Amino acid sequence: MRPYSSDLTPPWKKPKPVPEIAADPGLVVEEPATGFCGAVIRCEAGTVTLEDRFGKHRVFPMEPRGFLLEGRVVTLVRPAAGPSRPSRTASGSVAVPGARARVARAGRIYVEGRHDAELVERVWGDDLRGEGVVVEYLEGVDDLPSIVASFAPGPDARLGVLVDHLVPGSKEWRIAEQVTSEDALVVGHPYIDVWEAVKPSSLGIAAWPRVPRGQDWKTGVCRALGWPENTGAAWQHILSRVHSYKDLEPALLGRVEELIDFVTAPA
Repeated sequence: MRPYSSDLTPPWKKPKPVPEIAADPGLVVEEPATGFCGAVIRCEAGTVTLEDRFGKHRVFPMEPRGFLLEGRVVTLVRPAAGPSRPSRTASGSVAVPGARARVARAGRIYVEGRHDAELVERVWGDDLRGEGVVVEYLEGVDDLPSIVASFAPGPDARLGVLVDHLVPGSKEWRIAEQVTSEDALVVGHPYIDVWEAVKPSSLGIAAWPRVPRGQDWKTGVCRALGWPENTGAAWQHILSRVHSYKDLEPALLGRVEELIDFVTAPA
């Protein structure tokens, strides 16, 4: 005689088993009830903490069939104990252990100055090397039309340009309109200088100071914050406090990633 079972659910109505996935740090999943998508940063006491690309945290119970991984329903389980290596780059992308730099593409990303280039390298350097994208700086945008004409962007050599203080009606805005085309994309952030794209909280200040018109902005910032009036040293201090995308404002993050997507898109 078969043992008695209190489960009278017909087999065809029982949910199909789903994969059990270890909630390792860096794993990107979606909680379908809320649509929140983020990387695992912590797993404890039957819950998992996710962080989205803007640094927002949400805690969810690790219930069966509770998450989506690349569109598939999965059950998250506690990862096995033991050391693990970092699984994300400074930009928040999934790291590829042992990945080599790719041969440089014909396409390029231009930024306005050296500070912009150093900040992009600090956060997106691993991604750019993996995609074979070279970043160069212009020392201003006044000559951008002739530079773009000389570069001669095309489907196999796209050009992306990141501009400071790109707001409607500005000089930068008018220049950007001149050079934008199907194979040349100019985007920008609203800040006077890329310094402002670093979150004040990452520097331990309440806010970036307002500098009166007519003053050199960087020197004015140093004065207002009580820093020595050495803008080179000030920038090195600022850059040292940037460890990942979490230290940057979304207005810059989105624009850089837009440029990377543009220059790496298939012809």
